[in-house]
Amino acid sequence: MNIKTLLKLSTKKLACTTITPQLDAELLLAHVLKKERSYLYSHYDLELISETINHFEQLLEQRLTGKPIAYILQHKEFWTLDLIINEDVLIPRPETELLVELALKLLPANLNLNIVDLGTGSGAIALALAKERPNWLITAADNSDKALLIAQKNAQNFNLTNIRFISSDWCLKLPPNKFDAIIANPPYIAEDDPHLKNSIKFEPSSALIAKKHGLEDIITIITQAKNKLHDKGLLMLEHGYNQGNTIKKLLAANDYQHITQYQDLAGLDRVLCATK
Repeated sequence: MNIKTLLKLSTKKLACTTITPQLDAELLLAHVLKKERSYLYSHYDLELISETINHFEQLLEQRLTGKPIAYILQHKEFWTLDLIINEDVLIPRPETELLVELALKLLPANLNLNIVDLGTGSGAIALALAKERPNWLITAADNSDKALLIAQKNAQNFNLTNIRFISSDWCLKLPPNKFDAIIANPPYIAEDDPHLKNSIKFEPSSALIAKKHGLEDIITIITQAKNKLHDKGLLMLEHGYNQGNTIKKLLAANDYQHITQYQDLAGLDRVLCATK
């Protein structure tokens, strides 16, 4: 069987599972062949050996169950980085890049700042900032040792030395020093959210779901961060599209100032920033 025929058949199979069946089929086959997707178009008539076809079909079966492409291929692009990931960490989302963009915009680039990324997971936010601002010291914290291992591997791959990794349940085990900014993309999906029935069921629930209508971890971070920020230090929180007004009230009740809402590319409320 040649590449063209295999892609045609697999795209048809995937059409009932994903809204991007052709793209998914191409990504899987390119991964198996260890080539770029462009290679497939220039080698449509290439006959594939049975070993290659069998490997591809094994991956295809995983995708047909709804398993995300990123977990099958075990990597995901975020910002300018191609990150190693697995099912121990959340798949980095494009909307989370807003946290990186805002941190680079709102925090002075020329100062040697001390920044913490809470719940770092794969290290996406922390590593993006460490790469963009080599003069900043980035602390990547997570209470999952498995997640920290993935984040450390990613840091090694990019030869980033201005980052340290700490096992901490939010702010509880952070170093005694105070920080210029605390950044977090915490769990904010409610336990009864209907989206949990879809592809996110493959991701670690501890990185997605929070009690109190998705607000429990955000409340904890808002409370703890006050004691870990310098005066006028910046707190940055990603949140659900319908949680902004509630979180603004929580920030105000905890005496944060300059509370500002930011929208993602879809125009949805996505990040709140406030100063101590």
